[in-house]
Amino acid sequence: MTVSVGLVGAGPWAEMVHAPMLAAGPHTRLVGVWARRPEAAARFGAPVFERIEELFDNCEAVAFSVPPAVQAELGVQAAKAGKALLLEKPLAADLDGARRLAEAVAEAGVASQMVLTWRYSPATRAFLARVSAIEPFGGRAANISGAMLGGAFVTPWRLERGAVLDVGPHMIDMLDAALGRIVGVRAHGNPLGWVGLLLEHESGAVSEASLCMSVPGETPPSSVEVYGRLGREFIDDTRLGPDVFTQMLAEFAVTVRRGGHPLDAAHGLRLQEIISAAEEQLG
Repeated sequence: MTVSVGLVGAGPWAEMVHAPMLAAGPHTRLVGVWARRPEAAARFGAPVFERIEELFDNCEAVAFSVPPAVQAELGVQAAKAGKALLLEKPLAADLDGARRLAEAVAEAGVASQMVLTWRYSPATRAFLARVSAIEPFGGRAANISGAMLGGAFVTPWRLERGAVLDVGPHMIDMLDAALGRIVGVRAHGNPLGWVGLLLEHESGAVSEASLCMSVPGETPPSSVEVYGRLGREFIDDTRLGPDVFTQMLAEFAVTVRRGGHPLDAAHGLRLQEIISAAEEQLG
């Protein structure tokens, strides 16, 4: 049985990914959209609701494609309405908002799942399995692009906060998955330019992440590399494959029915704690 999902948001990411993927099924069906600009939502071919409460009344789950601060606010409302949540990264714009949302999810007892796209790829899962066999002690990740120099995703929150809040969750999450729970972070650089993160892991491993969204011209694929006593493993985003969103929604359907996904709101909160610590050091 498919899960009925309402979509909150009608921006470029909603148009490119969420709306068509939710509507395509087979695990989900898009039953409606709510957006601050209803005219933008009309192009998705699904009912447009004037009030977000009406959207909640017509779905089992809610997918968010809105700025982080808006997700934190409206996600609390959806959780209190008893809806399962498909949440974008980062969980919120700040740590307080992330805590409020994670607490609302826990108090309501609703299912939640984060859109950390790398983690739904079979290539990523194979990479992480190989990493566990090499006795890893260190690694590095890089996400370098010119995304803030132009295009559909040059949005106010990205221009204000930069790479740590936007692409940081992906790289931090991958290093956390590969090398163990992150327990410390040291950051330097400029969030609107180049940022370097030195991460300490509970396992004793250390890793570095380089983040930048202001490089003109051609840039390399985002990548993660891990070194261990028995070898080296590498993955970049060219290997993720086209079906990460299909897999994500298949897992979300199971999450809605059964609950309990490892990439839930509590996981998103933990990533937000690392991001907030890094941003505080960067000033």
